[in-house]
Amino acid sequence: MTFFEVKRLPAQQVLPGIELRSVNLENVMMTFVEYAAGSEVPTHEHRHEQITYVLEGTLEVTVGDERRLLSAGEGVRIPPYTEHGSRPVQGPAKALDAWSPVPHRLKVEAPSSRGDEVPAEGEGPT
Repeated sequence: MTFFEVKRLPAQQVLPGIELRSVNLENVMMTFVEYAAGSEVPTHEHRHEQITYVLEGTLEVTVGDERRLLSAGEGVRIPPYTEHGSRPVQGPAKALDAWSPVPHRLKVEAPSSRGDEVPAEGEGPT
């Protein structure tokens, strides 16, 4: 099945206060990230291209030597091997990340990560 519902995807705490849900195909992945107030993704780099889009709240995002506050509706493109990190400010935040190639270490494994638990229209539980 190709359809999914974010709230039905399995969640995994990847860092203190950082919860992740993921969905992927062979060459692309999206992760749905929930930041608790006071949490942080420390500065790091990786071989993957990453695009981050803020869904709710405000994130302070550092890419290389540049630091910006991003609010809902704003995003950032992060090239491979570029140092970056993020943290929510003024409370919790939610973001959507797109990745290529797929970072297998961020896959949250379960059948529903492919959308298998989302019933087709009219096929819900009785």
